[in-house]
Amino acid sequence: MTETGSQVAERTEIRTCGVESADHLVELNRAQRAAVEFGINGPVKISGSPPLLIIAGAGTGKTKTLAARVAHLILHGADPSRVLLLTFTRRAAEQMTRRAQRIVAGVSATVSTSGNSLLEWSGTFHGIASRLLRIYAKQVGLDPAFTIMDSSDSADLLDLVRNDLGFSTPSMRFPKKGTCLRIYSHVVNTQQSLEKSLHDCFPWCDSWNTELNALFRAYVETKQKRSILDYDDLLLFWKHLMADATLSARLRSRFDHILVDEYQDTNALQAAILLGLKPDGRGLTVVGDEAQSIFSFRGATVRNILDFPRQFDPKAQVITLEQNYRSTQPILDACNAVLSLSVEGFKKQLFSEKASTLKPSLVTAEEERDEAEFVIEHVLENREAGIDLSHQAVLFRASHHSSRLEIELRLRGIPFVKYGGVKFLESAHVKDLLCVLRWIENPRDSIAAFRALQLLPGIGPRRAKKAYDHIEQRNHDLAALHTYHVSSATAQDWPIFCDLLVNLRKQSTYWHVQISVVRKWYQPYLEMKYDSVPQRISDLEQLEQIAASYTSRQQFLTDLTLEPPAATERQRSLPVDDDDCLVLSTIHSAKGQEWRAVFILHVTDGCIPSHRSLGTVQECEEERRLLYVAMTRARDQLHLIHPFRSYRRQRDTWGDNWTSTLRSRFIPDSILGTFEQKAQGNHRQGDRLVEARNSSELAKRLRDMWRVG
Repeated sequence: MTETGSQVAERTEIRTCGVESADHLVELNRAQRAAVEFGINGPVKISGSPPLLIIAGAGTGKTKTLAARVAHLILHGADPSRVLLLTFTRRAAEQMTRRAQRIVAGVSATVSTSGNSLLEWSGTFHGIASRLLRIYAKQVGLDPAFTIMDSSDSADLLDLVRNDLGFSTPSMRFPKKGTCLRIYSHVVNTQQSLEKSLHDCFPWCDSWNTELNALFRAYVETKQKRSILDYDDLLLFWKHLMADATLSARLRSRFDHILVDEYQDTNALQAAILLGLKPDGRGLTVVGDEAQSIFSFRGATVRNILDFPRQFDPKAQVITLEQNYRSTQPILDACNAVLSLSVEGFKKQLFSEKASTLKPSLVTAEEERDEAEFVIEHVLENREAGIDLSHQAVLFRASHHSSRLEIELRLRGIPFVKYGGVKFLESAHVKDLLCVLRWIENPRDSIAAFRALQLLPGIGPRRAKKAYDHIEQRNHDLAALHTYHVSSATAQDWPIFCDLLVNLRKQSTYWHVQISVVRKWYQPYLEMKYDSVPQRISDLEQLEQIAASYTSRQQFLTDLTLEPPAATERQRSLPVDDDDCLVLSTIHSAKGQEWRAVFILHVTDGCIPSHRSLGTVQECEEERRLLYVAMTRARDQLHLIHPFRSYRRQRDTWGDNWTSTLRSRFIPDSILGTFEQKAQGNHRQGDRLVEARNSSELAKRLRDMWRVG
């Protein structure tokens, strides 16, 4: 294939910087290339480029662009060990690092890409925080051997503290442990006061302000005493590092360039950390899309990305990626129309070279049974036309919205997987084994100790606490367990258990053998405690295989808590007898995915937007973004379905009733031209349903039900 004159010129220009090829630039479109090259006009070994915000619309090649910018920095002299890449998943970090490494290896023979990874500092916010805290632990009052709790363990510890403070008596109706953990996490990640968090997000707990303050204070003291951290502590202690002038100077001098993926999903704490690392913004590149900011319930704030350009002087450069490589143009026309009605955001108009005459369909179904029928008919038609079930997805706002469809799928024998089930690492038998390892790693980890002790016959919560208190009084020496008196029910198992803990604590046995030893010890207890034994044993064997790739127990436990390998991320709802399954998923779980055909259920006011998210304009706007995210998952077909009537159980009155529903306010009459309107249900009433749907009298009556306050 003959090169064009511009391609030859590009190669010549790159050679002047010591780079032999410009293939990584030739493959980029104009906007992507502008984002990759911005601020890199010469050697960038010391001084970072000006701050850059890349607004990457859905399906516009965000990963490709960010990886190419990493490679471009390195090809122009940036030290890979001084480049920090922050993502929200371990998989994303690994994918971008591999891409950057391939680019560098293919372009330059002078830049070394030997070793396991081109980037020394690449990972999730929490993973990088853990590494930094291991280095600077003592400077912030931490034991470098701290262990990390997952969210369920954190809730259990909060529950123990809650009980100790006397807040769990039935007469009090104090918030449950899960609610307490969500409140605590919200306060930490949003950097708001407890009072404001309760007022804004947990008003039903507002009367417990004083007690919650006491609970969280005791919770923090307990964690510090036992050298354990939760997820939120990792970011919080990282911010504490930045608050110390000497330590913050060291951290800032460690990284010349920082690149952040999915910036729209960051919270106030993460944004504060980044600004602490790069106060003037030089060397800072963030990538994201404010139109896909849908995780405020986790503490994320869309303000981080909307306000980013104005946080620096001069303002950060904004480059927008609009060429979509996923969807057909008619699908994008509908997506653009929905987004164009947003109150605030960066202007973007997604376009595609994938032409099609097939518009997205907007379906008015008579009731939920007809909604399910429409989905099943078209899913099976697509399958006959060559679109596998696994390449089709049904998305919904809340998990229970798919209940009727699930019943119909089972009746028809259509296999499906629903995302949102219990994950591998959350399975009870996997947590049992990991808690034994965690207690060996950190004898102060009381949550791990309580779970491990209760695996033995004759030991319940009360006796587990006594056994833990016994070693706590003896400086947490696991060998002291040998002197603890147990009941006759435990006597036979106790010496073996004590020897297991003590011998593995000494680490005289190689790590890859240790987990095998624990698994073989645990298996008899697993067989007594659980059903589905063969599947559970298989899970533990898989865990042992994963552990073989780690060099230490500490690193294995840290990664499994913060950044689980892909092999551990399967959902418990996966069928075991069919590889081709229809995908059912909440919209939140579907973010980052794509399918050839997408069906969106319950596109009605009260569902999308949820009636619980209409208190403020900001909440309503996030619901609009949620619908936009769902629509942009579709490659070739998109179907939005609106049941004309829904059957609802009444909570405040006896009996059930039918409730008329209104099409989502996010699809007003003004943008109906971007859809093909259809009806599903009683064919004699089909046209009447569509006509009634547009009745101004009905619209006004139902709109008043869900008015933004």
